[in-house]
Order: sequence, then C-alpha cells, then structure tokens
Amino acid sequence: MAQERVVVIGAGIGGLAAAVRLAAAGLDTTVVERAPHPGGKMRSVPAGGRAIEAGPTVFTMRWVFEELFADCGARFGERIALAPATLLARHAWSSDERLDLFADVEASAASITAFAGAREADGYRRFCARSAEVYRTLEGPFIREGRTNPAGLARRVGLSGLGDLWRIQPFATLWSALGTFFHDPRLQQLFGRYATYCGASPFSAPATLMLVAHVEQAGVWTIAGGLSNLARAVADLAAERGAAFRYGRSVERILTEAGRVTGVVLADGERIPADRVVCNADCSALGAGLFGPEVAAAGERLAPDERSLSAVTLCAVATARGFPLAHHTVFFGRDYRAEFDAILRARRLPADPTVYVCAQDRTEAGPAPEGPERLLMLVNAPADGRERPLTPPEIETCARTLFRRLEACGLTLDLASPAMTTTPRDFEALFPGTGGALYGRAARGWAATFKRAGARTAVPGLYLAGGSVHPGPGVPMAAQSGRLAAAAILDDLASTARSRGAATRGGTSMR
Repeated sequence: MAQERVVVIGAGIGGLAAAVRLAAAGLDTTVVERAPHPGGKMRSVPAGGRAIEAGPTVFTMRWVFEELFADCGARFGERIALAPATLLARHAWSSDERLDLFADVEASAASITAFAGAREADGYRRFCARSAEVYRTLEGPFIREGRTNPAGLARRVGLSGLGDLWRIQPFATLWSALGTFFHDPRLQQLFGRYATYCGASPFSAPATLMLVAHVEQAGVWTIAGGLSNLARAVADLAAERGAAFRYGRSVERILTEAGRVTGVVLADGERIPADRVVCNADCSALGAGLFGPEVAAAGERLAPDERSLSAVTLCAVATARGFPLAHHTVFFGRDYRAEFDAILRARRLPADPTVYVCAQDRTEAGPAPEGPERLLMLVNAPADGRERPLTPPEIETCARTLFRRLEACGLTLDLASPAMTTTPRDFEALFPGTGGALYGRAARGWAATFKRAGARTAVPGLYLAGGSVHPGPGVPMAAQSGRLAAAAILDDLASTARSRGAATRGGTSMR
C-alpha cells in the first residue's frame, strides 16, 4: 500500500508537534509555511541591532514536550537548554507597591504577608489548593483528550469525579471566584490577569482558569535562545524523522474531491497531493474562506466581540533605571475593570493600561545588565486589526501611556533606538483571518471552551491544530493540539485499515 501523504499547513508549534509525530510514525509529511522560518507566534524580531523574542515568553507544562520528544525517540532535555525559575514574576502598582511571586508556595505566602497581611496569605494558600484541584480534575479528561463537551467531560470523570467537577466552579467567573480567596483588590487584579493568558477578561472568563496558578507553580523555565529556539528544535527533530519543510510558501486552497481532502494548491499554483491535511492556521482563517469555500464550514466566523484579545507590543533595546526589573514584570493600571471595559466594550485602548515587560537579558543567577538590554513590552488591545486598525496618533498615545505607567512605578527607560511596534493590524497581517486576535475565540463564560473545534472535522481527511482549537491557547496547549491531531490521524488510519470507515468528528484519547 502506498505511503500515506500528509500536508501540514503552518509551522506554528501545533503544526510542528503534529508533523514530528506523523513523520516519526512513517507518514510522508510535508509542512508548508508562509514565513521563512518555523514558530508562528513564537518569533523573534530585530530591534536595536539585536534579536528580541516578540511572542510567548513563558514556558510551562514541560511534560507535553517531554512526551512529544519521547514519542519520536528523542530526549527533550538533550535538545533544549532549560533553566528553572524560582522567581515567577515581579508585580508593581506604584513606586512603593511591589510583590514578588515564587514557584514555592510558602515563599509567595511570606511575600504576600509582607505586602497585604496574613489573612491574604491564608487566602493565597487556599487559592493554590483550589487551583491544583482544578488542574487535577481537568488534566486527564480535558487537556490530554480530544474535543469534549460538558456531558462528555462528566462521563470521562465518572460518578466518583462529579463532586470534583462541581467544586472547580465551572459556572463562576474568575473574578467572582477570586473574591472568595482575596479581599485586597490588588491581589484580585494580579490573579485575575491569568485570564489574559487566554486573551480574555477576568470579569467574564470562567473560574477554571485559576488552574494557571498551579501550572506556573509546577514549573516555569527559561529557554536558551527563547521560545523561538524551541520551535526550531521541534522543526529540526521533525526533519530528522523525515518531514519535508517548504518555507516561504503559502497555501492558497485546500483541495477536495467528492467531499474528501485530496491535497493543497500553493499561491504560485503548485499542487501538493495529500491523503490528509492538518490545518494549523487559526480557525477563523478557515471560516473566512481563506483556504477555499469547500472547507470553510470546518472553521468558524467570529464577530469582533467574540475574538480574544490582541495586543500592542514594543520591542526595544533600552537602559532601565529606577526599578529592579525581573525577567517577567507586570505593571498594573489603577482600574482593572475600566481597562477591560475600554478594550472589550468601547473597542479602544485603555487610558491607563497594565503593562507586561519581559527583560530578556535578566536571569536570577546573574547580575542586572549594565547598559542597554532587550525588552518586550505589551499592553492588551481589541482585536479590530481588520475592521478598525489603530491610527498613528493612537499608536503614539499608546506608547506614551505605556511609558507613563512604567514611570508611575519608578521605571524609566532610555531607548537606544526606536522601538519596533506591532499592532492588531500587524498581527492580522501575520495571521490572516484573526483580526489580530492572538488566542482564537475569547474564553467568555463557562461554555466558551466547549465551542472550540477538535482535531477532527466534518471534512474527511481534514484535521485541525493550533491555539484556536482544543485544548486552547498557549505554547504547551497548542503543542498538545498537534499531538491530538496526529493521534486522530493515526487512529483513523488504523480503523480504516480494519474497516475502511470514514473519519468522524470528535477527539481521541492520548492515554
């Protein structure tokens, strides 16, 4: 029998994870990527004569990659240099309001006691216990498995697990749940920020997102060369296992015949035949018909208010003075609710934004850099990059408010050269069909998670991967989606060999 041919559209981490697993299983695997390099959102950009990581900067859930590499006969730790973080992040509200969080719960509790008192530290301990419970409840049946729904999740946890499922407060918002642990509004703001990891507002995101706290306590690492280096390592392993990469090439259309996938056609007219296609583009790109009308129903069309957050980012080389930056530092605006109302209701940039800064040359082991250092600065923004792109005056105002927030907390920056700015319109250009949304569908309400597509689609031979599908956004989750897509293909091939049946919609167990 001829070797099964698979085309993977997109060399983001979801597509790379699928490609390396499929190539290792012996399938004829070709990855087509419109950019000149792998990584997708895991990218670096030149600024001030240096390369700055301009995408994700936090690495967690190491087990996803350890299992991925092991499945392909390799050792993750031998391919990637990792350094565990003791200090998770530094947080500031003003020049004299600072709080560090650590990987060790009791170290963080001591920090919170000094910052806000013993009662808040006790609330933090209870919060950590609950976040661990949420994670334990969801890891097996939800994160490790394919597309599910509320009834399916209940069946997977079984009668003995229904109490655990209820205790994780699936119908509460993150903000309301935080109020049961913390009285200090600054701590509610700090832990409410976990909603933005999924591009959502803490005032509408489900309380289950508190699991991010446990994920970080289970381990945060820095990667030598940044997360873009992780993408290169996965791509290199896929190539070693036999995958072919076509960089700088864009897929114009997914081809079908009699309703089944038969290959892809590139923008230059070249056709690549395939028995299976893994689309690692955003589901909105499929839904918008960017890969042809025949497969548009496999995607989704989101109104602007259904999209996750976008961002305005500034990458710069600068000398920092007056504030002891950590590798990860968050500078909070004064009114969190007003900030999200501005972004999600008024569809404009907030007047006093929360600013995330990744100081990429700072490590816990070494001294602070002397002179200019590489900085990524980010503020949340509405995902209106297609319908209403920011004007130059709005972008200039955004930069001023960003620096004003830093200065209010005691940090001044002397830029060595102009910052490289990326706006929602730029993100839409990089990732067409998204409007600039960085995380697919917004996690709004308890049911939003179950609206994400799974690995399989209703189009036989078409599979999905990436941060816009199950199990969700973020580097490890997107990689897990690629593992799920590969597992679905391998399971379908096995079942086809037995019964010649067609693929069906839904997910598959990774156990």
